[in-house]
Amino acid sequence: MQYALLIYGDEKVWESRDERERQENGERHARYMELLRSRGAMLGGEELSRSTTATTVRNQGDSLGVTDGPYAETAEQLGGFYLIEAADLDEAIELAKQLPEPIVEVRPVVAHPQM
Repeated sequence: MQYALLIYGDEKVWESRDERERQENGERHARYMELLRSRGAMLGGEELSRSTTATTVRNQGDSLGVTDGPYAETAEQLGGFYLIEAADLDEAIELAKQLPEPIVEVRPVVAHPQM
């Protein structure tokens, strides 16, 4: 079964990191990706641009709106994701616990066989 591991964090904290701290974080993620690959669990993933670059499209019947910025104003923003393969939620949670980030949401991907 596929799961999305959604990484949340405070962008101000990320932006306050110096180059060495960012490099170390990148190295931790490289090790994590290698762990996923070694288990055959890595399907994809990417870091996202800052939430200030987001554009939100709201389609409400006859009304269509496009606004700058993220959908919701929150203390933590969605910063990236991994798409993984896991046997079940327990395995997905175990993999999420090893991700070097403080907040990870684990969400099953809905399979659409007809697509």
